Amino acid sequence: GFSGAACGQRIADSGSRVLISMDGYWRSGQLIDHKEKVDQAVDAAKQQGQQVDKVLVWRRYPGQYHSKTPMVAGRDVYVDEVLKDYANKIVEPVQMDATAPLFLMYTSGTTAKPKGVQHGTAGYLAYVTGTSKYILDIKPDDIYWCMADIGWITGHSYIVYGPLSLGTSGVLYEGVPTYPDGGRPWRIAQRLGVNIFHTAPTAIRMLRKVGPNEPAKYNYHFKLMVTVGEPIEPEVWRWYYNIVGKKESVIVDTWWQTENGGFLCSTKPALDPMKPGSAGPGVPGIHPVIYDEEGKEVSKGTKAGNICIRNPWPGIMQTIWKDPDRFVKTYYEKYNKNPKSKKWQDWPYFAGDGAVQAEDGYFRILGRVDDVINVAGHRLGTKELESACLVVPEIAEAAVVPVADESRGRVPEVYVALKPGIQPSEKIEKDVVKELETLIGKIARPKSVRIVPDMPKTRSGKIMRRVLAAISNRMPVGDVTTLANPEVVEQIRVMVQGAGPVETTTNVAEDIKRFGQE
Repeated sequence: GFSGAACGQRIADSGSRVLISMDGYWRSGQLIDHKEKVDQAVDAAKQQGQQVDKVLVWRRYPGQYHSKTPMVAGRDVYVDEVLKDYANKIVEPVQMDATAPLFLMYTSGTTAKPKGVQHGTAGYLAYVTGTSKYILDIKPDDIYWCMADIGWITGHSYIVYGPLSLGTSGVLYEGVPTYPDGGRPWRIAQRLGVNIFHTAPTAIRMLRKVGPNEPAKYNYHFKLMVTVGEPIEPEVWRWYYNIVGKKESVIVDTWWQTENGGFLCSTKPALDPMKPGSAGPGVPGIHPVIYDEEGKEVSKGTKAGNICIRNPWPGIMQTIWKDPDRFVKTYYEKYNKNPKSKKWQDWPYFAGDGAVQAEDGYFRILGRVDDVINVAGHRLGTKELESACLVVPEIAEAAVVPVADESRGRVPEVYVALKPGIQPSEKIEKDVVKELETLIGKIARPKSVRIVPDMPKTRSGKIMRRVLAAISNRMPVGDVTTLANPEVVEQIRVMVQGAGPVETTTNVAEDIKRFGQE
């Protein structure tokens, strides 16, 4: 979830006057007080010139208030009390223009002002409905479960708009998938008869780490499984297929972004062959292309480059809220050769991701362009490096960050977390180096391999690579209080830098400063 300050920043940018939230929610066995963040957000927005008139508070248990933060008279309202006045009343829907703004979705913006991605009404709904039907194979009698946070774009597109427009039944859950144990998702799937399962590589890696054999204990059967949000390593893909899917479920490995509305690349279930670690071809109506830095098209089966989309499509964002110049500069300026042109052919969409296209036409996404390590002139995708690390059977998670090097410019530094019950050893470290050199080449030899007790993660399970890069390069780690496990940051820092105080620096190259940030 957002911190109070981050939420307040978004309230101010969007000009919102009403904030809808809750008093608390369950997470890892604790009822978390959320209302305190609400008040912090309102105060932060006020400092930036935006007044919030009303705060609507959903109570986790109707009639019971579970926050230590008091309600503000005249501003705060319990939703369950207000709803009583509208029982059995029909609220007529308001007819909107097809191009009217539907919602704003803010990107994380750790290095700059968050971008308010504006999606439109009809185009967005049409696109997520179509991709839900043809890529997710959703039918009205399916039981569909997307584990994403409903507040992010995957939740909007593929929990709310797409599946509901197709009339299917969806599963919502509270908390984290690994509490009280790694069997929770599979118990839910068995109890509710889930047959379409949609999650992210982060969650798959987490479940593989805490309960590698848990799925076999439960009697569920998926017809289709989805992976979304970041590239998935082939070894993790195989566990997902063999163990979670029981070798009977098709996998669609999708690639898209907040700005896109819905899937851009994916195999079509039962029509296209699956390929571990590959996002597949463009979905129907999408025409991807890979350009190099000079704007030349990169041929299939050759080198990596920047993946772009040649054509517009219904789900594409309309603009960045109140910042159209930034919209053009961020997504369209890089490969436009004629700024005065009104032809869509002259404005390919620049996704900001690196990719390579195989001879079979499938695209493999390498991660953000900024998350590429340039070692002596060789561009190494961090996802490719991390995938190689995960071939070592003892390793559950891997993260690779760049470190400055006098002779090679940059070298990778590897952090790995082990599977439960595995003890750190020099042999494991050497095995990681061996796999990197075997699968990628001597150029990928890391400066060091660090076996850590856990990775610093957000509460959604995303590894915070920027924190690891900061530790490796002796930069300030910044605010880590919102992490799920902030205590591990100091443990890793001591492992890398030693127990004593260390002088940090901000005098580092821009690519290292930007690494792991959006």
